[in-house]
Amino acid sequence: MIPEPGVVPSALAEPTVRVRPGWTAAVVLANVGVFAAWLGPIQVLLAKQSESVAPGNKEFVFGLVTGVGAAVSVFANPAFGAISDRTTSRFGRRVPWVVAGAVGGAVGLGILAGAHLIALMLLGWCLMQLFGNALLAAATAVVPDRVPVLQRGGVGGWVAISQVLGALVGTALAAAFDSYALGYAACAAFLLLSVVPYVLRSHDVQLVERPTFVLRDFLRGFWISPRRYPDFGWAWLTRFLFNVGNALGTLYLFYYLQDKVGVDDPDTAVLILTAIYSVCVLTTAITCGRWSDRSERRKVFVTASGWVMAVAGVVLAVWPTWAGAILGAIILGMGFGVYLAVDFALLTQVLPSAQDRAKDLGVINIANSLPQVLAPAIAAPIVKHLGGYPVLYLLASAVTVLAGVLVTRIRSVN
Repeated sequence: MIPEPGVVPSALAEPTVRVRPGWTAAVVLANVGVFAAWLGPIQVLLAKQSESVAPGNKEFVFGLVTGVGAAVSVFANPAFGAISDRTTSRFGRRVPWVVAGAVGGAVGLGILAGAHLIALMLLGWCLMQLFGNALLAAATAVVPDRVPVLQRGGVGGWVAISQVLGALVGTALAAAFDSYALGYAACAAFLLLSVVPYVLRSHDVQLVERPTFVLRDFLRGFWISPRRYPDFGWAWLTRFLFNVGNALGTLYLFYYLQDKVGVDDPDTAVLILTAIYSVCVLTTAITCGRWSDRSERRKVFVTASGWVMAVAGVVLAVWPTWAGAILGAIILGMGFGVYLAVDFALLTQVLPSAQDRAKDLGVINIANSLPQVLAPAIAAPIVKHLGGYPVLYLLASAVTVLAGVLVTRIRSVN
């Protein structure tokens, strides 16, 4: 059925009906699944596997695998987002890609479970990144698809903390087994199960008319001019900088605890810090997301989060002890929780068009994945030759402060 002229198809209409808690929980669980499948390997499994495959050059192998995988995600997220925007399946625009992403990601984790060569590690991790981003692009776009603007801070807080909950679940699954192969299998199983509630109760609206496809216009659509859409440009840059700072601060946490702090069991130490960090993120994300909705202000929260996160980096730089790591995790969690909740709501308010929500959020998500490509190239030489972990964490602090300052350049959102 083709809509009448001047009538906005319901799949593209600005949402006005508040979503229910059960719907939000299903979306959050799907996001937790994909982040667990990413962050369990990044926090523990890939580090252990790299040490097993190349014990004398573990930092290089770990950086190579995570960097190449992140490069895949740079292209995968906006590409799958654009495809999702144009999908006319009777199940809706998003559901088919949530399912395909979960299945494909589980295959990638299965390859990693049996990988004893760097090439197989690269293949498995690149598949996980490719299909995981298909899932994430679809699961992220459902928020502006279905959630009214004045509910996005609260819902966005829950969706945003899925990254942290995913880190907690993934790290727990990874640390629960002595064998990294079993850890990968557990993450794969959780990924597949996590999308079931969303598939059953998504109520995804079918796109009744696919936009005309012109290859040149399709490819040009991935460039969103910062001159034409300056607020989108500033939002992209600030998210990029926040994620650079976060990646610099967390990428080598396993090795920081093992080599600098000197803990005896870095697996368990990462899990403990992740749990502490997650509780702090959960607390501030939900409370500040709702506070942001009530006050109808976003930028002041994002700016404050940048300064708080910077303090955490300073603590880790100058106090490399177990107590310092715990304090750093508390402060970082508090700051990152505010950032995750409020910045996501802000981003949905500067998207150029309803028709391209997933693609535009995919372009935004390049700001999440590109830092994962750059961070190993920056962090590895700093850790080995240019001052070590103190310099690394002070640099991370400086970058998050800059991001918090630049968010004030956005004009259309308070």
